[in-house]
Amino acid sequence: MKKEKIQTSYNKTLKLTNVLIQEVDLKESEGLDKEVLRMENYLKNKGAQPIGPLIQYMEVEGGGEDIKLTIKLMMQSNTFIHNIEEPYKMESIIRVKNCMYARYTGEESKLKFAYDKINLIAFEEDIPLKGDCYTIFVSSNDDNIIADVFMERADNE
Repeated sequence: MKKEKIQTSYNKTLKLTNVLIQEVDLKESEGLDKEVLRMENYLKNKGAQPIGPLIQYMEVEGGGEDIKLTIKLMMQSNTFIHNIEEPYKMESIIRVKNCMYARYTGEESKLKFAYDKINLIAFEEDIPLKGDCYTIFVSSNDDNIIADVFMERADNE
């Protein structure tokens, strides 16, 4: 029996609490691993504990040569921190309703197929998407990862 690598759902809600957010400029960044470590240390220095997996937010605006890509790293904390300094922001709750969802299990290098599958289903079934997506890195071991991908739908608005 073949194991399902990508399971999908049409209407999931993403809910995050006490979220530390950092927008990342890939040109200036020293690498996402270092940014993640900095975020964890920042939370700990503020007396908080990071909880749950890392969340990566991506938004693509425009097209062709005028494309703008926004990437934010998000980390949930066990407590809300009030005095946050740049480059960080803090949100008490992020709730994104009406998302296309995929649970991906496999090699990290092939994670793009989860995005492709959501986009393909949306295309085939005429479901408009907003163009943003949240990727939650649930776990990783050896060469495999488990990741949840949420893409916000643009219908029902």
